[in-house]
Amino acid sequence: MREFIVEADGGSRGNPGPAGYGSVVIDAATGETLMEAAEYIGVATNNVAEYKGLVAGLKAAHQLDPAASVHVRMDSKLVVEQMSGRWKIKHPDMKPLAAEAARVFPASQVTYEWIPREKNKHADRLANEAMDAGKRGLAWSPSASTADLDTRAARSAAVREPSGPPGDAAAGAARARAALAGTPGGGAFGTSEAGETADRRAASSAAGGAASTGARTPPVGWAAPADLGAPATFVLLRHGETALTPEKRFSGSGGTDPSLSEVGREQAERAAAAFAARGTIQAIVSSPLKRCQETAYAVAARLGLDVHLEEGLRETDFGAWEGLTFGEVRERHPEELTAWLASPDAAPPGGESFAAVSRRVAATRDRLTAAYAGRTVLLVTHVTPIKTLVRLALGAPPESLFRMELAAASVSAVAYYRDGNASLRLLNDTSHLR
Repeated sequence: MREFIVEADGGSRGNPGPAGYGSVVIDAATGETLMEAAEYIGVATNNVAEYKGLVAGLKAAHQLDPAASVHVRMDSKLVVEQMSGRWKIKHPDMKPLAAEAARVFPASQVTYEWIPREKNKHADRLANEAMDAGKRGLAWSPSASTADLDTRAARSAAVREPSGPPGDAAAGAARARAALAGTPGGGAFGTSEAGETADRRAASSAAGGAASTGARTPPVGWAAPADLGAPATFVLLRHGETALTPEKRFSGSGGTDPSLSEVGREQAERAAAAFAARGTIQAIVSSPLKRCQETAYAVAARLGLDVHLEEGLRETDFGAWEGLTFGEVRERHPEELTAWLASPDAAPPGGESFAAVSRRVAATRDRLTAAYAGRTVLLVTHVTPIKTLVRLALGAPPESLFRMELAAASVSAVAYYRDGNASLRLLNDTSHLR
């Protein structure tokens, strides 16, 4: 299933006054503008203009692919909350527009997200272009629009060189597509076996031919022999600190289930702010343990998303070692510790082996990649599940678990493709905590 992002806006110079709307359809996997729409609508209110922009954006996306999944982003809290079903629609001018918007796609294919005004510049500029044209007695024309040119550089930079916690795997895919198209900088893939694998993963179909003059046509060389679509991307967030974290004590799923400390709560808020700024998380899944739930709900509050609990993301049960430091374990259980360090099949007394955790995490991974195919999901979990997902993605041996560092509230990311391949995108990023 293809995935589109629809950004829409509307404005009124007087409220009510001369009004117009703008909307843009973006390929969620590549960041490419696929279609723009804008229109001067005469005298109307801001809210009516915003709803008309939403309807136009949804219709443009439907024209491109009626089976697509659509994620709507708007800076109108009213429209987002009403279309999400959380607020009632009382104004008589907006009820028919909301009903029209709801009829374009089945409700199961559309999600809504509020974004700050500064994140909605493309649609805002289209709306202003439409109002400017209307003031001159003209109709908005895509051929005369500069809205895409004005925002393309910033969007391209965000897609190709993400500086904060990642929301998707678009950066690597964009570079691979550049290589497929024969553009400068693509030679790194070469004709090696690794390059062929990267090309195969990144191959994408053309954006589709829209009848509107506002449609964007794919560049020459875009088509590739395989179309694996957008990957399922797991953004992996380790929970914030608890009282046990700075003391480096074993804290798994068989102990006291501690809550976040004051430091941990601050870390969770900083991570939440970073994800809100990034704006690409589409769902949140969390371990059921308190420290993860508290971290996940801090992010969910910023993004307006629900938190789904997943038992398979819980931490290892460290049995008799729960709450102990490594030194204390070495003193009290020297033989068991030696065996545990030497073999993934060895478990702490009364606890769980890394081999058992690996099987549990792999089964969870398979279930979640199927459920969230082509989407970007935040998984809030623990050290061992994150390291295990990274290890499995890299095909690394079990002992690699002891050779990775994961700070509290750190961010990692793995993209999973439909052919079964995976790509590690980030590991132990803590830039949002500085």
